[in-house]
Amino acid sequence: MLVSTVDELMVLLANGEDVWDMPDRSGDPVDILDHDRQCAELLRQRYPRDEELQVAGLVHDIGHQLFPGDDAGHGRHGADAIRVLLGARVARLVELHVVAKRYLAATDSAHTAGLSPSSQRTLVAQGGPMDATEIAEFEADPDFAAALALRRADDAGKVVGLTVAPLDSWIPLIRRVAQQRLDQDQGVSE
Repeated sequence: MLVSTVDELMVLLANGEDVWDMPDRSGDPVDILDHDRQCAELLRQRYPRDEELQVAGLVHDIGHQLFPGDDAGHGRHGADAIRVLLGARVARLVELHVVAKRYLAATDSAHTAGLSPSSQRTLVAQGGPMDATEIAEFEADPDFAAALALRRADDAGKVVGLTVAPLDSWIPLIRRVAQQRLDQDQGVSE
């Protein structure tokens, strides 16, 4: 599924209410919509100038809805779905949030110990901790720092009962990011 309008994206995000990363609800303690909003809010607080990163936080787990049960591919599926609407960087960050998990599993034992039981289980399906070559390649990636920020917000955004901004409050930001993508495309083609 390709998401081509902000309205389609909002429907997909809203449909994450009462949908869980694991169909049997053995995973994260909050539904996908609540988790995505928490993640985005953390990024808005920590990185107020990086709107693409904030939007990536909001949409990073839509792959779970598009392909339920595909833990290893949910980042790629989500990235493919929103790339046309939100641009290459947002899509790349969505895809890299899984890669960043593998990086942190290899480089930060305290972070790994703090992963939710669901994240610990899915790490294996996602390729496990990176090896030295993968670590070096990822550290050289221009989106390395932003991908780690998204991953850390992803791991922290699982608080039951946390009050965050409603989904509709994100529409102006999503529209700005989508418009920037259009403006970039027009600048390239002119």
